[in-house]
Amino acid sequence: MIGTTSQSEITSQYSKGVEHPVRVLVADDHQIVLQGLKTILSREGFEIAGEASNGSEAVSRAMDLQPDLVVMDISMPVMTGIEAAAQIRRALPSAKVILLTVHTENRYILEALKSGIRGYVLKSRAASELIEAIHEILNGRIYLSPGISQTVVEAYLQQSSEESESLTHRELQVLQLVAEGRTTKEIAASLGVSAKTADSHRSNIMHKLNMHTVAELVRYAIRRGLVQP
Repeated sequence: MIGTTSQSEITSQYSKGVEHPVRVLVADDHQIVLQGLKTILSREGFEIAGEASNGSEAVSRAMDLQPDLVVMDISMPVMTGIEAAAQIRRALPSAKVILLTVHTENRYILEALKSGIRGYVLKSRAASELIEAIHEILNGRIYLSPGISQTVVEAYLQQSSEESESLTHRELQVLQLVAEGRTTKEIAASLGVSAKTADSHRSNIMHKLNMHTVAELVRYAIRRGLVQP
């Protein structure tokens, strides 16, 4: 906890002596939530570098804008916040990511931590916790809303580094789009690949997961938090 640490002090610490506002990219598919987040951040002296309304757009905007911090919803169309965060972290290792969510289930939190996310804030507490979460992660710490059990972090730290599932990031994208009801043609257009390639990804997913119907894929995607039931 950092108590009364001011935004100017955080800015100075984070920028290693170069005085500039912390630049934040905000992503949420609900305009009301997006505007509310921007208001909170601007009021505290953070610079809004840009905004996005889905996971794929968040990745693209992050590549263009190279923000210091990304604050985004976990449940967004086209690409989830977790997958988007993983891609942003790979391309911009210095960028910090905070996820906003209504989910308290272990699987969401563990997936988030695996993706390199440093902050996990419940939407119901965002108004009171977001700024504190930002201060914590800019000081090199992880922030989880108090409603999230410490046992989740312990479980994550004890997990084997070997993944129990072998889907690639591209296959996870295809899986989400399939579960959202997109056709092969729509998936291909969304990812910028041929229909044949999109169909091949779907076949590989079914083979790896030993599933044979779209309904099975949808149920699996819901369990993984890729789409909402």
